[in-house]
Amino acid sequence: MSRYARRIQKVGSSILISLPNEWIKFNKLKKGTTLLLEINKDNSISVFPSADTSEVVKSVVIPYSYENMDNLINQIYGAYLLGYDIIKIKARTPIRFEHIETIKFAMRKLVGLEIVDEDTSNIESQFLIDTNSLDAAKILKRMNTIVAGMYRDILDVFMSKSPGIAKLMTSRDDEVDRQYFLLVRLIRSAMMDQKLARKLNLSNIDILDYRIAANHLESAGDYMVEFASSLPYLYKMNLLEPLNSVCSFMEEMQIRSVTAFVNKNSLESIQVVKMYDEFNRLMDVVKQRVSREDQGSSKSNVSLLNSIYSLNNLARLWVDVADLVKPAYLITPLGSG
Repeated sequence: MSRYARRIQKVGSSILISLPNEWIKFNKLKKGTTLLLEINKDNSISVFPSADTSEVVKSVVIPYSYENMDNLINQIYGAYLLGYDIIKIKARTPIRFEHIETIKFAMRKLVGLEIVDEDTSNIESQFLIDTNSLDAAKILKRMNTIVAGMYRDILDVFMSKSPGIAKLMTSRDDEVDRQYFLLVRLIRSAMMDQKLARKLNLSNIDILDYRIAANHLESAGDYMVEFASSLPYLYKMNLLEPLNSVCSFMEEMQIRSVTAFVNKNSLESIQVVKMYDEFNRLMDVVKQRVSREDQGSSKSNVSLLNSIYSLNNLARLWVDVADLVKPAYLITPLGSG
């Protein structure tokens, strides 16, 4: 980061300072150009090279190759997460039908990205949501709601023993991933555009914390899918009652941890950390029940270990989300107080 010292000058009734010549050349400014000045919360001033608040449309062209579809799909995801508004797939020859379906399936996983033009050798998609209208906290809460719903689905399955739970969990996890991609796109855009970050009321530490929290919630969806895949083997092991208690308790841990993070509530975050001890007590009940019951086949034993592993990881995630509140809002600066 370059620093410049400038002395205030007075010309007539106006107070002036000169701008760095390097900055003027880089932004191709000239006499008469209107600049945008913003007064920040810390009383500093930010100067932007244009007062035009309309968004610059970012466009990228991805060449189609039928030999490496995995790389093409990864490039689509990468362009979306980097904030590109228009993503074009161009081919020298007609795109294979099955590859068109693969590309469209991938794009359906990206919130706000819609195909606006298409022919045999071109697919053009555009991000149609106004980034300024997005809210990081609301997206995170949406992820939180979906994951909490996964707990309730599992509790319902405990009673009904429905065989379709794994498919349902996968569908829920796909929606968690969609919201996760949208939040990462927003966060990265805010990192690269300080004007956008100010509009969204996101400081640098907020951007970092939201990125970590979003990753934890995305991982939670994956762990829920893993846990659900073990349920058919757990039915036979007389573990529904203690696992029901564990899942109900963990849902409360999750809701309180995300609420503490969004509201920057340090006292609530401390309570979530304390809840982890109660979680371990409930898990001890599960383990004791296992030791009294016939565990059956080795396949059931592996499923049990996987389910315990998934639940432990989930509980740690909620503690980690709650811990994000502490560094920024609980630590007292030296010399204060």
